Amino acid sequence: MSRFAKIIGLAAAGVIGLLPGAAPALAQESPGGQDNPEYAPTMLVLDASGSMLAADPSGGTKMDAAKTAVRNFVTAAPTASKVGLTVYGTGTGSSDAEKAAGCKDVTTLRAAETIDKSGLTAAVDGIVPSGFTPIGASLRKAAESLPKAGRSSIVLVSDGLDTCSPPDPCEVAKELTKQGHQIVMHAIGFGVDGPSRAQLSCIAQTTGGTYTDAADGSTLEQVLPRVSATALRNYAPAGTRVQGTERYRDAPLVAPGQYLDVLGQKSKRYYALDIPEGSTAYFSGTVSFPRRTSGPASSVNRLDLRVYGRDGDDCNVYENELQSRSTDGVALTVGQVFTKAAEPKTGSPSTDRCRGGGRYYFTLEWAHVGENSPETLALEMNVGLEAPVSDAGAPPAATTPVAFTTPGGPAQPVVGGGSFNVASTLGGSGRYSDILQRGEFVFYKVKVEWGQGLAYRVHFGATDARGSAYTSNISTTLYTPFRTEIDDDTTAYTSRDEVLPVNDPALATIPIRYRNRDADMVKLREQSVPGWYYIAVKLSPGSEPEQARTVPVPIELEVNVVGSPESGPTYQSTGTPTGTFGDGGKPAVGEPGTQAAPAGTSKGISPLAFAAGGAVVVLLVGGVLLVVLTRRRGRR
Repeated sequence: MSRFAKIIGLAAAGVIGLLPGAAPALAQESPGGQDNPEYAPTMLVLDASGSMLAADPSGGTKMDAAKTAVRNFVTAAPTASKVGLTVYGTGTGSSDAEKAAGCKDVTTLRAAETIDKSGLTAAVDGIVPSGFTPIGASLRKAAESLPKAGRSSIVLVSDGLDTCSPPDPCEVAKELTKQGHQIVMHAIGFGVDGPSRAQLSCIAQTTGGTYTDAADGSTLEQVLPRVSATALRNYAPAGTRVQGTERYRDAPLVAPGQYLDVLGQKSKRYYALDIPEGSTAYFSGTVSFPRRTSGPASSVNRLDLRVYGRDGDDCNVYENELQSRSTDGVALTVGQVFTKAAEPKTGSPSTDRCRGGGRYYFTLEWAHVGENSPETLALEMNVGLEAPVSDAGAPPAATTPVAFTTPGGPAQPVVGGGSFNVASTLGGSGRYSDILQRGEFVFYKVKVEWGQGLAYRVHFGATDARGSAYTSNISTTLYTPFRTEIDDDTTAYTSRDEVLPVNDPALATIPIRYRNRDADMVKLREQSVPGWYYIAVKLSPGSEPEQARTVPVPIELEVNVVGSPESGPTYQSTGTPTGTFGDGGKPAVGEPGTQAAPAGTSKGISPLAFAAGGAVVVLLVGGVLLVVLTRRRGRR
């Protein structure tokens, strides 16, 4: 395998959204009878004109490099993604006599359906370049294969100008947008000149996509996975299928892991969990809402979580999360840490039903339903168990968050994931850049060990598009490994430079220690588990979604992981899985004996999380009243 092929395989695996080895597989079905609608259907449009037979500086021909790039992208693409392939220039030669036929020479080799990796790879392998470059016609053909309803993407790879215009490719992009297609087009110029770059850039800018230069195959190996990941980006629920019940007696028994169910409006679903004596349990539920394409942003939805003891008695453990901008395409997460199994029994039957080890029940309910909400939503759940400790380790941290220091060095390009499951890994302290489309809610994750803290801020770059139509709500939220919100901030974006948080240096944790759970402040208690901490960033559709979606926004995350790893607590062996969350709904296997968490390790929680907001801000921007309503939290 060439160096080009090896590197693009690694890049695609790291960027496209393959789940970590311990994470569960993507769910293969979703509510409403649709097959995997979570990923935006994406059509790859590949240039196979005669000019692709030219030599590539990295070795071989341009076509060889493009084929290798696509093959490796296909290998690394999520199994639930919808990816098709359209090609032009394979059916004729490039003589003047063949131009009339060559300018109609566009073929869709694979529809944008749930990815058939072997079929798509075989189609790529069979491409023989020879003809003309009808880019405009290829965009029309690709659009015919994409659903008109909902968001979809085209990723175009071309090495030159359209040689068949009319139709002009940029005019075709405008035409499709006017017809109501919600297609974001991303273009990659493969060794192109100035006029070609201008034409391809116009296609991208017209639809709110991105344009990227790839001077040679070595550059394309990095570019294609990143651009394709952006095209696919959407919330992708994952987990082992489970069906909650209306009564606690019938509730399915779950083990530590990640699960997927369907939640209807105003419906409550019960699930059972056996909690060993002295252990701590973690529950969370996440739902994701469809993005609006028009109309008002406000749509209030609430997700409730309750815990019940033996005989279905209410343990008076309740948490709710409310999101008032659901139609921005956000996800709503509610989480709860349950500690009553570690409390000693009193001898009173009524009290002891919610104390000590035994079978407990938790419920998730879509309690408040916003206007024009779907009938059902995919419900993603995380369930965890943590063993008791014989030595809790270092004393609790101070209540002051860790200090933020602006990191140096160049920004590293990343592609935020469309869900907690495919959150992009940020490799510690540093600067990271991404480009958000209007209506995107994306995730990043940072590893934080015992004794360390996390601080970050987000810069939203300026764009040239000004006016009320381009006013968007922006927000960022920091989550624990078990999906409870630590902090968030939000404001209005008016195409000028903005930084979140607005009034503080950064969103930050305190140093992570087990004994933080004894703190007086609830949100500090939750900063007591090491592992993946999640950063979510939102750019709402805008006051005029159809107009604003053509203008993406660059962002930069500045991240500090503060402090050196410490030794963690010493856990007892009680049969509780030491990994806290199991593997895909299957029980994690506990190891015998007493286990200490050494410095630099995370004996705790594995990934997952979601949400946004926490205040009410009314802003008058350009004569438009922008109500920035985000999330409220309630508990007892």
